[in-house]
Amino acid sequence: MLRIPRVAGARMASRSLATSASDLVSISLPQDSFEGYNLDSLPELNFETEKESLLKMYKDMIVVRRMEMASDALYKAKKIRGFCHLSVGQEAIAVGIEHAITPQDTIITSYRCHGFAYMRGASVKSVLGELMGKRSGVSYGKGGSMHMFAPGFYGGNGIVGAQVALGAGLAFAHKYRGEKNATFALYGDGAANQGQVFESYNMAKLWDLPCIFACENNKYGMGTSASRSSAMTEYYKRGQYIPGLKVNGMDILACYQASKFAKDWCALGNGPLVMEYETYRYGGHSMSDPGTTYRTREEVQHMRSRNDPIAGLKAVLLDLNIATEDEIKAYDKAARKYVDEQVVEAEADAPPEAKMEILFEDVYAKGSEIPELRGRISDDTWNFEKNDFSNHVY
Repeated sequence: MLRIPRVAGARMASRSLATSASDLVSISLPQDSFEGYNLDSLPELNFETEKESLLKMYKDMIVVRRMEMASDALYKAKKIRGFCHLSVGQEAIAVGIEHAITPQDTIITSYRCHGFAYMRGASVKSVLGELMGKRSGVSYGKGGSMHMFAPGFYGGNGIVGAQVALGAGLAFAHKYRGEKNATFALYGDGAANQGQVFESYNMAKLWDLPCIFACENNKYGMGTSASRSSAMTEYYKRGQYIPGLKVNGMDILACYQASKFAKDWCALGNGPLVMEYETYRYGGHSMSDPGTTYRTREEVQHMRSRNDPIAGLKAVLLDLNIATEDEIKAYDKAARKYVDEQVVEAEADAPPEAKMEILFEDVYAKGSEIPELRGRISDDTWNFEKNDFSNHVY
């Protein structure tokens, strides 16, 4: 069963972000936080971190959850249309990974991507604006829920499993350039049986690419449980010839420690690693799925009450006297106020203008355009120099 971590008092140590020993705390994770496959070592269960880092993790998680809850409300108000996949319950993964890596590392994921876009630098307004089809959206209102991007974040991808091969390509770029960085290529348990996942494993191992193939196992691929879709549900062992690491994805500190271990392992030239973040989504697969036809309400409530990542970190902050109950309530209130303000601003923004050139403005990076982009028929051919259709028929 997933559990929250135990904590101990501060110890003397030297860390770059700490100004004194009193800024450090010692964390002891449960023994079952990690499981390895063909790994000589596992992430340390005992480690030190800064108090401010723990506070920042908490604040990041509550903003991501508030943002997703706002998305839920906007969708039900019919201000967001189309596909919309929320990550309520899974916040510890996006936040834990981002706190463990650098801006120079790269991330690519599937369509449950809002939290990753925010953690990589997109504002709440730009995420919500994108969901509502606004020009101020992170993809200028043309991508929607599944296609969000930010510096070092390559989506948000709508085709199940296809982002994994792109992630291998990002890792190849790191190696080709001689960079000591790594790529997290995330996918769900529902995508874990896709052929391109295994093709990417093979290529990454052949070339020793610094790629972390990270499976977010939230137990259900759409409405199908993992045990009904996968002959082998130990996803971290799926790489066969690639070492694997399983982590408690409902524990932000375990996610952080495992992600840091994985990034360092790959950046040192050890080749790829297959990870499995064992997590749980509280809502349905998407907004069209109530999430109650293939699992019981009692199951969802059990996970919420016993394994919630935000509640788990809150307990750590209180036990370590890093924050009081009143201070945590103030953080929650501030996050709610911030997201509410961002909702109002995003709603007030305009959609893209009804101009044909907007369709083509992001096909190429500015300055790298070809003279003409051939269409399906000659009348669809776009001339970048004229900023108009070549045949002027529309």
